[in-house]
Amino acid sequence: MEPMKEILQYLKKHGEQLDSEIAVATGISLAKVRLHLSELAAKGEIMTCHSIRFEKGKKAEGIRCRLAGYIPPAAPGRKAKAQLKL
Repeated sequence: MEPMKEILQYLKKHGEQLDSEIAVATGISLAKVRLHLSELAAKGEIMTCHSIRFEKGKKAEGIRCRLAGYIPPAAPGRKAKAQLKL
């Protein structure tokens, strides 16, 4: 399967992910994943943002991405929104 299609399929199935998580799950090198993510973002197929996390005091930088225009379904058990009365 073409790497960009594989990345898109992974994001459709798993939602928002870090570039490092995508690389591990798909078996594609992190450098190639980042290259493909930039191409997909340029095409408008995904949204990306830079992410900095601290894990056990160590700084971990990455790219968080999700499908463009995708709104995940509401979590189960969420209460309905209040109705406005005019």
